[in-house]
Amino acid sequence: MPTKEMRDARFMWSLLAASEDCIKVLNLDGTLAFMSEGGQRTMNVSDFNSIKGCPWPDFWSGDHKLDVAFAVSEANAGRSSRFQGYANTITGRSRYWDVQVSPILGSDGRPEAILSVSRDITALKEAEDRLRLINGETQHRMKNTLAMVRAIATQTLNSDLDASETKKSFLARLVTLDDAQAMLTKANWERAAIYDIVRTAIAPHAPVSRFVIEGPELELSSKCALGLALGLHELATNALKYGALREESGWIHISWSVEDETFQLFWTEQGGPQVAVPSRRGFGSRIIEQALAGYFNGASTITYEPHGLKFVLNAPAEQLTMD
Repeated sequence: MPTKEMRDARFMWSLLAASEDCIKVLNLDGTLAFMSEGGQRTMNVSDFNSIKGCPWPDFWSGDHKLDVAFAVSEANAGRSSRFQGYANTITGRSRYWDVQVSPILGSDGRPEAILSVSRDITALKEAEDRLRLINGETQHRMKNTLAMVRAIATQTLNSDLDASETKKSFLARLVTLDDAQAMLTKANWERAAIYDIVRTAIAPHAPVSRFVIEGPELELSSKCALGLALGLHELATNALKYGALREESGWIHISWSVEDETFQLFWTEQGGPQVAVPSRRGFGSRIIEQALAGYFNGASTITYEPHGLKFVLNAPAEQLTMD
C-alpha cells in the first residue's frame, strides 16, 4: 500500500505535469537541474537531459541576460525577485515571460538551490502592444483632424461671405469631413476605397447620374482620403454654383489612373455655362489646388477652359497609402 509520502509525491508530480508554467530548479551557479513536464512542453523540450546543466542565462539575450544574472545573484543572497522579458524556446520560438525567482533554503536556512517559475504571457504582451499602438494612432488621428477643422474654421471665417453663407459653408465642410471620418472608422482607420470616397463626397451635391466615374480600384490612407473628400466637396460646390452642375445639361467626368508609379486624378466639367477665370481665389480654391496636393505630396492645377473647369492632380503612387 502506498505510503503518505508516495501519495504526496505523486500528487506533486501531477501538479507539475498539469501546469503550463515552466517550473525549473537551478543550481546555485544558475545551471539547469530540473524542469517540470509542463515546462518542457512550453519550452518545446523533447529531452531535458540534452539541456540539463546548461546555464540558464544562455536562453536569454540582450539586457535580459542581466535580469537573469541579477535574479540568480539575489536568490544566492536569500532574496526573491521578479522580471519580464523575451526568451526563445528550444525550437527558436520567441516568447515573452513573467519570471519569479526564489531561493530554496536548506535545513541550515541557507540557499541550496533556486526555484524559477516562468509564465508565458506573450498573448498579454502583444495585446498591450496593440493597445499602445492604437492609443498612439488615435492621438495622431485626432491631432490631424483637429488641425484640419482649425484650418477650415479659420479660412471660412476669414472669407468675404456674409454670416449666413459663412455658417452654411463651414457646416457643409464639417459634414464632408465627418462623412469621410465615418468611412475610415468602418475600415479601422487603415484604408479607404477611392470609389467610396468619391461617391460620398459628391452625393450631397447632385445625383450620381450627373457624373461619369472611372478608375482602377485603389485604397487611400486616412490622410489622402480626408484630403480628397474635402477637395471633391469644394469642386462639387463650385460646380453647383458656377459650373457644370448649375445647368441641367451639365455633367462631370471624374477619373484616375496609376502609370509609371504616378497617380493622376482628373475632374473635367462639360455642358455647363461658359467659364471665366475668377477675379479672386477663395478658401475653396486653396483647398482644391494647394491643400489637396499637399495631402498627396503632389502637384495640382485648375484650368478654366471655355467648355468647363478642369482639375488635374499628379502625385507619387507610393503616397496613396502613406499617412
